Amino acid sequence: MKRTVRTTALTVGALIAALGLPAGAAHADTTPRIDLKVLVVSDGGPAVDAIAAELDTTGTPYTKVDLTRGDRPVINAGFLADTVAGRPRAKYQAVVLPNDNPFSAGSAEMTALASYEQTYGIPQVDAYTWARPAVGLEYFASSGYAGSLDGASAAATAAGRSGPFGYLDGSVPFEDNSPSVGESYAYLAQPAPGADFTPYVDAAIPGTSRRGSLVGEYRHDGRRELVVTFVYNRYQQQYRLLARGIVDWMTGGVHLGSERHYFAVHVDDVFAADDRWDTVLNCTPGDVDCANNAGTPSPIRMTAADADEAAAWQSRRGFTLDMVYNGAGSLDQREDNDGVDELADRLIARRGEFRWVNHTYTHAFLGCEQDISVVPWKCATTPGGATRWVSRAAIDDEIALNRVWGQTSGLPLQNDELVTGEHSGMKILPQQPQDNPNLALSLADNGVKWLAADNSRDPDQRVIGPASTVARYPVNVFFNAGKAAEEVDEYNWLYTSRAQGGSGICEDHPDTTTCLAAPLNTATGYAEKIVPQEIHTALGHVLAGDPKPHFIHQSNLAEERIAYPVLDGVLDRYQALFADNTPMVNLRMKDIGAELSRRAAWNAALAAGTVTAYRIGDAVTVQAPAGLSVPATAPDGTRLGLTGYGTPYAGRAIGWTASLGLPLTYTLPAAPAARTAPATGSAPVPAPAPRTHVPAALRALRNTASPS
Repeated sequence: MKRTVRTTALTVGALIAALGLPAGAAHADTTPRIDLKVLVVSDGGPAVDAIAAELDTTGTPYTKVDLTRGDRPVINAGFLADTVAGRPRAKYQAVVLPNDNPFSAGSAEMTALASYEQTYGIPQVDAYTWARPAVGLEYFASSGYAGSLDGASAAATAAGRSGPFGYLDGSVPFEDNSPSVGESYAYLAQPAPGADFTPYVDAAIPGTSRRGSLVGEYRHDGRRELVVTFVYNRYQQQYRLLARGIVDWMTGGVHLGSERHYFAVHVDDVFAADDRWDTVLNCTPGDVDCANNAGTPSPIRMTAADADEAAAWQSRRGFTLDMVYNGAGSLDQREDNDGVDELADRLIARRGEFRWVNHTYTHAFLGCEQDISVVPWKCATTPGGATRWVSRAAIDDEIALNRVWGQTSGLPLQNDELVTGEHSGMKILPQQPQDNPNLALSLADNGVKWLAADNSRDPDQRVIGPASTVARYPVNVFFNAGKAAEEVDEYNWLYTSRAQGGSGICEDHPDTTTCLAAPLNTATGYAEKIVPQEIHTALGHVLAGDPKPHFIHQSNLAEERIAYPVLDGVLDRYQALFADNTPMVNLRMKDIGAELSRRAAWNAALAAGTVTAYRIGDAVTVQAPAGLSVPATAPDGTRLGLTGYGTPYAGRAIGWTASLGLPLTYTLPAAPAARTAPATGSAPVPAPAPRTHVPAALRALRNTASPS
């Protein structure tokens, strides 16, 4: 019996030698499987919430453990890792903690986390902690700084720009939106003597010539921590600039989900004219807000010179505007001007320089029939009290006539896109709480698949008949203003108190974010207040990776051309902040709609648990339902099957891949050996550092900055 066994062993050994294989090849592969999911441990604070929001934005799956809940799971070895088909499995590719140790002294949970991180080389993000040797930094009290960084200018270091923050040009400005609110508390310190610490983002330590770390990597005990020493929330610009890099660092640039920065601008009412705000009546003669037809209309309309400037501006900025047009506006102009419409002639001659979107023929209201005998208007009703709806035939005419006019004029249209006048036809509260039932029928009649909605009242993508909505952000540069003074006067009316001559909307709705303490100077208020505010708001959407378009009106490109300072401000600030490898993406409406749709489908699949993804060595495998588009981020040089994967953006390859229901296999490029603990056979893990003792100022601080 022994002889038989010995002979068999010799035969196997001889076979291995004959094939030229190393002896180890006969053993099972024990390379760990790392699931592509992040563990987020939250204490309810804004910093962890901000990181979770970034994971939501990118579509990166995570499991959240809420430390404030008594029924939360216990974090132990079984919660973190197990074995699948004989292979060790790490259930999370990264760990996010509120600070370096949010547990009680001697916590078994922190010990389990430390062991897990060391065993599998899992990185840890300390979302917000204070500077001291326990996190690789000198004590802030001895040679650093603790206090406000409002208005300060931080910067990505050389290591940061060559590492996870390589998409930045360098500067990381901190906001200072209110002199009465502390927005950015921070600790600044240099690496502790002997610590293996690399600052990625730093700032000048006040009163010295030295710089202190705000974000840096601390390597110790076979573990890696990203140490963040400033407080933030998900909406602040400084965090938005760094969010991508934090996720890139924790995942090593390999994760499900993707993110780009988008900016699109729709110019509504092209060829039509917009009624002008009356600074005496505080309404817009010719529009529904002037009771009893008060005042005399004074239309604002672009000229041929304004069309030339729009084209020249596009050329200078490398940016394309979407011209959302009403063909009847040109017909009206020709009827009133002996058949001449210089604006239409010029825009049509230059039609290939713009994108074009159907805005209906006359800009008619397509919801209920409006009763404008009262302000605000109401829906007209039948004698029996039923709502009177604009008919299907009337809606068809508005869509089809404008399409034919555009095609006859040679406009390069996408017939499946539509913007109705005032986003009408869809529900509008309080007057019209439901969609016009004829709208869906007309959309089907005319092959419309993408329908614009107003993000301020209908933000979520939804289906109306055959069409999906594309919510648009209104820019607070009003349709009825062609001059800065008019804009400021209306702004003052809307956002000041009744005692100051305003509408009182802020008294009735104190959560309105644009309320004014006092009226703006009509000569200077636009440049000093409104323009910076609108730049800040629009840029916030861009930095959040939100693809939804913004919309202005043709009146804003006429007369004093008051939209350009806002648009230039967004583009200028973006270019100053980001490297050339992270360009702003300028999509047309249908492509934005498709992006929103596939994001929604992806998020639904993650919520349903139908996506599995993991990494073994340099191979990433994703299993997803057939028909689902899978977003993934990976290093440049990654292959999907036998072909190159994705397109370059922000130093990574990103893209969407349609699943056929079979595993998608990505092969990562070879990389230098990482400075991490070995995957298996590591030394015993030292006891974790004691629970973080947080200074009282840090414990009490909860940033009060709010979304724009």
